[in-house]
Amino acid sequence: MDITDVRAHHIRIPYDAGVASFRQGASAISALDMVLVEVTTDSGLTGWGDAFAYVCPRTTRSAVEEMIAPQARGLTVPDAAGIPAAMEQIQRNLHLFGRYGITMFAISGLDIALWDLAAKIKGVPLHRLLGETRRPAIPAYASLLRIGSPDNIANECRKALALGYGAIKLHETTAPAVFAAREAIGPNIPLMVDMNCPLTAAQAIAFAQTCADAQPMFLEEPVWPPEDFVALADVRSSGGLGIAAGENACTEYQFRQMLDAGAVSHAQPSVTKVGGITEFLKVAALADQFGVNIVPHSPYFGPGLLATLHLLATRDDGLVEMFYLKREACLWGGHADVDATGHVAVPTGPGLGYEPDRGVMERYRVT
Repeated sequence: MDITDVRAHHIRIPYDAGVASFRQGASAISALDMVLVEVTTDSGLTGWGDAFAYVCPRTTRSAVEEMIAPQARGLTVPDAAGIPAAMEQIQRNLHLFGRYGITMFAISGLDIALWDLAAKIKGVPLHRLLGETRRPAIPAYASLLRIGSPDNIANECRKALALGYGAIKLHETTAPAVFAAREAIGPNIPLMVDMNCPLTAAQAIAFAQTCADAQPMFLEEPVWPPEDFVALADVRSSGGLGIAAGENACTEYQFRQMLDAGAVSHAQPSVTKVGGITEFLKVAALADQFGVNIVPHSPYFGPGLLATLHLLATRDDGLVEMFYLKREACLWGGHADVDATGHVAVPTGPGLGYEPDRGVMERYRVT
C-alpha cells in the first residue's frame, strides 16, 4: 500500500470562553485554528494527523505541503514496527530546517496519520496497536484560559466542577488567582498553574513559595526561556512545588536533556509538536525510567486529541487536558467530549476511532 497524496486542511472553529481570554501578544484569539493532515493511499484507506497550528496555521500548512508532502508521496505505508525508522529518515531529510518548531509540527501531523493508517490496516483501535489497554476512559481536567480576576476565577472553577471535571488548571501568574481557585474547589481537587514562561528562576522560586499553602500539583513552565532546564531544576529543588514542562520541547533528545537536568516532576509531551506518536512513546518510556509523571499537553480538538486519548489508554497515569470553552462545532460529533463524570471515552473504532465530519470541515475551512 502506497501513499498517493498528503493534504493539509486549515480549519477554524469559533469558540466562546466567557470571561476568559486567549491572547497572542495584543491580539485576542476567538477561534480554534487546526491543520488536519490527510494521508491518502492507493488502497482507499485514509489516515488523519494533526500539526500544531494555533496562531500560525498558514505557516504550518505550508510546511506540510512544501516539506512533508514531497517526502511522503509514493512512500510505502509502514506497519507499526516500521514507522519509527520511516519518521527518522524524514527527520534526517529535513534536518537543515531544524528539528524543532514548525518543521516538527508538520512531521508530527504525518506521524499521527501513519499510526492511524497502521491501526486501520490491522482493523484495531490505535491503543490496541500501542500496547495493553489499561483505561477505557481518561480523566480530564478543565484548562481555564487567562481570566485575571480572582472572583471570576473562583466562579469558573465552581462551574467546571459542576460539569464533572475532577481537576483544574489555571493560566495565571498571580498568587491571589491561585488562592481564589483553591478556596473555590476545596482541598482535595488537583490544581495546576500554567504560567507560560514569564519569570526568572529567582522570581519563580519566590512565587512557588508564596503559593505553597494553596498546594498546586505543579507550576507549569514558570521560567523564561522554556529550554533553560538548569533554571527549572533550581525552581523545582528550591521552590517546594512540582514543576511541569514539555509542551515547547520537541523530540526525545530534548526531553532527555530536561530529565537529565532533573528539571521536572511532570513531563508534558505534546503529540502535535513533539514529533507525533513515535516521539511521544519514546518520551513516555524515558519519563518512566526517570520516575517522572506524564501529563500530556493536549488542548486540541482534532486528531491530536484522539491520539492523546489512545496514548493515555495504555498508561495508568496521566490526565487529558481540555480547554474550558464552548466551541461552535465538533469534528467528531461530540464523541470526544467530557462526560458527566469528568472523563473522555477512549475511541474503540479502527485507527484513531473516528473520521472527521467532512461537513464541519467544509463549513469551517479556511482557503
